[in-house]
Amino acid sequence: MYLWLKTFHLVFVIAWMAVLFYLPRILVNIAEAGDVPAVRARLLLMGRRLARFGHVMFGLLFVLGIAMWAMLGFKGAWMHAKLTLVALLLGYAVMTGRWLKAAEAGRALPSAKTLRLVNELPLLALVPIIWLVLAKPF
Repeated sequence: MYLWLKTFHLVFVIAWMAVLFYLPRILVNIAEAGDVPAVRARLLLMGRRLARFGHVMFGLLFVLGIAMWAMLGFKGAWMHAKLTLVALLLGYAVMTGRWLKAAEAGRALPSAKTLRLVNELPLLALVPIIWLVLAKPF
């Protein structure tokens, strides 16, 4: 049972990370679309659907993570470090979601250049998360 939980947890993590990498790219395109209503509307629709998908994926990965934690009782500082990085990624997801809502409301987004830089931030958390899970260094 544990391997099935772990398998699906990883699938949902991968799907959620895809959202974290792609939603800022949609925001870049919205920022660059200017006042072209059809393009902007299409990008906002894509962003809303992607954000909704991300919420579902995070919910599922969270539930499966809790189930695995309950089964095995993961202990160690590595898990606390991993969960701290996951919390930072969740904050990132909230931030990009708020930018999407701001764009829907007609408010200005950060510059396309800033959004491109922000798009790389999840990688700074993903690499150490993977390392912590595999190495369990402490």
